[in-house]
Amino acid sequence: MRPVYLIPLALFLFFAGVAGYQLTQPKQVNIPSQMIERELPEFSLEPALEGMPGASRADFIGGKPKLLNIWASWCVPCIAEAPHLERLKQEGVEIIGVAVRDRPEAVEGFLARYGNPYSRIGADDISELMLEIGASGVPETYVIDAEGNIRYQHIGDIRENHVEMLLEKLEEAA
Repeated sequence: MRPVYLIPLALFLFFAGVAGYQLTQPKQVNIPSQMIERELPEFSLEPALEGMPGASRADFIGGKPKLLNIWASWCVPCIAEAPHLERLKQEGVEIIGVAVRDRPEAVEGFLARYGNPYSRIGADDISELMLEIGASGVPETYVIDAEGNIRYQHIGDIRENHVEMLLEKLEEAA
């Protein structure tokens, strides 16, 4: 048998070995954001819903730290986090929402069904702000200090066990 026929087998075994090794390594749960401690980019979004104000960078300047919640009416995990956002609102947290690639009637239906924890909601129709702040999807929530700096990024939906942690992050940002 000629050795040239063993090359594909050797390559296959090499790649299978690398894949097997990678499967045994612990997965990285936290993806460090490149935006932490950076200024929130300049933005001004039209209202996502009639009767509510839109959102801009200026809304985060002054006062106390706020949450910026990137969400969408078509997002199933956003439904799961809705009661926890409501709890944060009841704790006195101001939450500014950004509805991504959404329609006003869908936003209105979502809020009517699951509650509205937002003081204002901006429409990010082409995901421009979402991408600019480094969000990889919806939902994502950011702690923004009173100077407009991103202090913390929470990837994924907020669960009950995240509420206290977010309250602590807001306190640290004060």
